[in-house]
Amino acid sequence: MKKLSLSLIFTLLIVSVFAQDTTSRRTSKNDKKEARRQKVNNMIRQAEEGVLVYQKQSVFGFQARTNGYGLFYELGRMKTNRKTNIYRIDITEIKHLKENKVQNSANGFIFFGNPFIYGKINNFYQVTLGFGQQRILGQKGNKNGVAVSAVYNGGLSLGLLRPYYLEVEDPVTGDSKVIKYSVEDSSVFLGNTIIGGGGIGKGWGEMKVKPGVFAKTALRFDYGRFNEVVSGLEIGISGELYAQKIPIMAHQKDQQFFFQAYIALLFGRRK
Repeated sequence: MKKLSLSLIFTLLIVSVFAQDTTSRRTSKNDKKEARRQKVNNMIRQAEEGVLVYQKQSVFGFQARTNGYGLFYELGRMKTNRKTNIYRIDITEIKHLKENKVQNSANGFIFFGNPFIYGKINNFYQVTLGFGQQRILGQKGNKNGVAVSAVYNGGLSLGLLRPYYLEVEDPVTGDSKVIKYSVEDSSVFLGNTIIGGGGIGKGWGEMKVKPGVFAKTALRFDYGRFNEVVSGLEIGISGELYAQKIPIMAHQKDQQFFFQAYIALLFGRRK
């Protein structure tokens, strides 16, 4: 009888502990659900009030620069209502200020050959990989308003030099040939027997990499009507410094530091 009583008491204790644990788990789950519900409700309310709220945003952009053009992709993860960490890659082409595209002509009226840039020896592309932040300076206030943010980032810049080719007339044989700039062919490359450009397909397998660093800052104006859609304009400045000077044009000073202003059109999605 005593053993039976002890077994019964032990069983009741186990059942009681299990019941308390189950109740505690249910309470914890309910608390988490309620917390998530409140968070979603707050985000909905803030979105209706014109506040940019999200967890992640993906932004694409096309940019026109004072010395070229390019595009970029940006991934942002929101940390607070006003601060977002951003990871960004830009791909741009830099044009020298002295570049001038011309067309050769046989008699002043009949054009032949591809257009070309006289004196150009290399095409120069940039690939920048950066980390930074977007800080909201002013919220929209309503769905039809404009949110203003400060954006800044910096990191690694990879300069890519692709030789520029020309189609020229050989002064010895009179035949046409496609050449790039070299000391030996400099008189022909810069002479008066140029027929036209060598074509966009030349030089891709001969690119040289020039490492460097960059920094960028801008103001971003987001005028998208819906919180989950990114629509905006970015106006900023950037600078790149390379370990070596970059030769783009013959008989021109090679630059090691590039500074430019830019304006970019943005579009993307938020979650």
